[in-house]
Amino acid sequence: MATPAAPGASEGPASLQDLPEVVIVGGGFAGLEAARQLGRAGVPTVLVDRTNHHLFQPLLYQVATAALAATDVAEPIRKILRRYPSVEVIYGDVTRIDTVARTIGLADGRQRAYGRLVLAAGSRPWYFGNEGWRAHAPGLKTAEDARQIRSRLLLSFEQAEQAMDPEERQRLMTFVVIGGGPTGVELAGSIAELSRFTLARDFRHIAPEQARVILVEAGPRLLPSFAVSLSDYTRSRLERLGVVVRTNEAVKEIGPAGVRLGDETIRAGFTLWAAGVRSSDLGGCLGVPLDRAGRVGVAPDLSVPGLPGVYVLGDLAHLDGPDGKPLPGLAQVAAQQGTHLGRHLARHLRKGTPLPPFVYRSRGNTAIIGRHAAVYELGTWHVRGWLAWVAWAIAHVYLLIGFEKRLSVALKWTARYLSYERGSRLISGTGLLPGAGSPPAAGPVAPDRSPVVARDHAQDR
Repeated sequence: MATPAAPGASEGPASLQDLPEVVIVGGGFAGLEAARQLGRAGVPTVLVDRTNHHLFQPLLYQVATAALAATDVAEPIRKILRRYPSVEVIYGDVTRIDTVARTIGLADGRQRAYGRLVLAAGSRPWYFGNEGWRAHAPGLKTAEDARQIRSRLLLSFEQAEQAMDPEERQRLMTFVVIGGGPTGVELAGSIAELSRFTLARDFRHIAPEQARVILVEAGPRLLPSFAVSLSDYTRSRLERLGVVVRTNEAVKEIGPAGVRLGDETIRAGFTLWAAGVRSSDLGGCLGVPLDRAGRVGVAPDLSVPGLPGVYVLGDLAHLDGPDGKPLPGLAQVAAQQGTHLGRHLARHLRKGTPLPPFVYRSRGNTAIIGRHAAVYELGTWHVRGWLAWVAWAIAHVYLLIGFEKRLSVALKWTARYLSYERGSRLISGTGLLPGAGSPPAAGPVAPDRSPVVARDHAQDR
C-alpha cells in the first residue's frame, strides 16, 4: 500500500480550523481510546456507533459457550465517556461518507459534518465469497452472534436428548469449528469442556461427554502466527480434551446438516466459522484503494493519503510493521492506535504540532486452550500451560472496563474453576423450539462415523 513520505504533512490546523468537531465512527478499542484522549483534552468530539455498548471481544467466545453473560463483557459507551463533557455519543449506523463535503450519513437519513474523521469501524466475518455459508456457520463478532451461538449449541444437546435415531443423535452432538486461529482454538476447547464437564450429568438419554468437536484448519498447523512448538502444544492439549484436529483440509461446502471437506462429508449439528474476517465496508466509501481484506492504506501517522483530516484505525487500517507485514488485527493494536491518534491529534489541533508516526509495541500473542492450558508468545519468549493460563486470566480481567466488570468476571471464573459449572446456559430467541423453525434435522449428506477435527483458515483477531 502506498505510504506518504512525511507524517502529518497532509494537513495543518490553519486549513481546517473553521470546520466542526472530530467525528469518530466505531466504539471498539480504537474508537473508544481515541475518544477518551480527545475528551481528556477537551476537544469537541462525536462518537457514532451502531450499538450502544463497547464489547470486550477477546472474551466473547466465553459468552458463546455459556461461561459468561454478555453483560460481563460489555459496557455502555455513554457510561464510559460520560466524564468527558466535550464528547457526544450518537447511536446510529453510518452508511455514507462524503469526503468532499466532509459529512457522514446515517441509515435514518441524518447527516453530520466533520472537521476530522476517525474511521474505526472494525471488521466482520468473511466467507471468501461464499456468503451462503453464513446462515449455516455463524461467525463471532457481536454480542448477538454470541447469544445465537450459545442458544444453538445448547439446543443441539436438547434435540439430541429427544432424538430416537442413534445416527441423528450423533449428528446433533457433532460440532465443527472452521479455522485454527486463536478464536477457533478457544471455541473448540471451550465447547469440549462444556460437553465433557458442565453438561455431563444433566441429561438422561444422551452422554454429552461423547460429543464430537472437530476443528478444521486449511493450513498445516494451528495458530500459524505462533511458534511451531506452541502450535504443537495446542494441538496436543486439544486432542487430550477430545477435540479432533484436521489440518491441511479446506472446506468445500457448508450446508444445514454438515460440512464437506474434499470428498468427505461430516454430518454436524452445528458449525461455527472462525476462519477469516474482512474489514468494514465503510472503507470503500473513502474512494481510495483497498487491500485484499478491504483495509485502507494509511500513512505512518494513521492518516489517509490524499484525504486531509481523515484517519483510519484498527482492523480497517493497513499499516506495515517493521517486518514489512501488516500489523495484525488485534485488540492491543487497535487500542494503541486509538490512544496514539487521540493524544497527538489533540495536541495538533491545539498547538499545530505535527502528528508523529505510530509505533506498535507488542505485549505478546496469547490463546487459551482450556482449563489450565494456554500459550503466550512475546518475541523469543514462549510460555505454555498453567502459567500462561493464569497470566491470560489476570490480563483479561485487568483490561475489562470498570471495576464492577472485573470483580464480576473474577468471581465467576473462580466459581467456574472450582465447580466446572457455567452460569449463562440460556436458550433464547425465536424459532428455536422444535416445529418452530429449528435447524433442519437432516440434509443431503451421507452419514459420517469417523472422528472429526476442525481447523482455522486464518488468524481472525
